[in-house]
Amino acid sequence: MRLPFAPVEYVRSRVEHCGMQFLPIGLHHVASLEGLPWHTQDPFDRLLVAQALAEGVPILTSDKKIQAYSVQRIW
Repeated sequence: MRLPFAPVEYVRSRVEHCGMQFLPIGLHHVASLEGLPWHTQDPFDRLLVAQALAEGVPILTSDKKIQAYSVQRIW
């Protein structure tokens, strides 16, 4: 993929342009993994789901395994 400038700068510019914010991973996100079902074995996907559920925000994914969780998806 060709970008108009360095990947980090490109992502930063898109985040700012769209008014998005980065969501840091907190201990409460990690703790909520304990009760999360194992619909996916991918630890990073599970953490993203836990974050979305804890924060009450949708998750942007096309991964069908994520559909099994009660999290709002944008796709």
